[in-house]
Amino acid sequence: MKKAVFDYKAQQALIKYCFFFILFLVSTQAFAQQTRGRVEVVKDPLVDTLIAKRFELNNTAGMPTAFSSYGYRVQIFSGSNRKDAYSAQARLQDQYPELRTYIIYSEPNFKVRAGDFKTRLEAQKLMQELRPNFTSLFIIFEKINLPKTDTNND
Repeated sequence: MKKAVFDYKAQQALIKYCFFFILFLVSTQAFAQQTRGRVEVVKDPLVDTLIAKRFELNNTAGMPTAFSSYGYRVQIFSGSNRKDAYSAQARLQDQYPELRTYIIYSEPNFKVRAGDFKTRLEAQKLMQELRPNFTSLFIIFEKINLPKTDTNND
């Protein structure tokens, strides 16, 4: 008699688990995504208007759309004394007034870098010219400013 009761309870439990498993499979198939590879973008039409307006303002002002890119600079000074950094910058500006120079402070050192070169070869050329006047010269790869374009067509 005990075995019959056990079989009856086991059958009920098996039926419950099978029913749950079938219900789980049916529900996952019912809620599965039916459209594959289709994306619908809902956006405000003012976004396109703002993008067009910004593009128009940049072009009418004569400004390029990209202001910087990656390139090379020559580091002419690195030290903790601010006056020495400014004097190194002034010496370089006396020799090359058309060359842009930058003073960067990364604690505890001041670094003086010069130039905005797209190729390493241009930076090496400047480095060879500066070698007699400055002792520690390095070529640094970093974000540079694009060269100024002449808008006058005289």
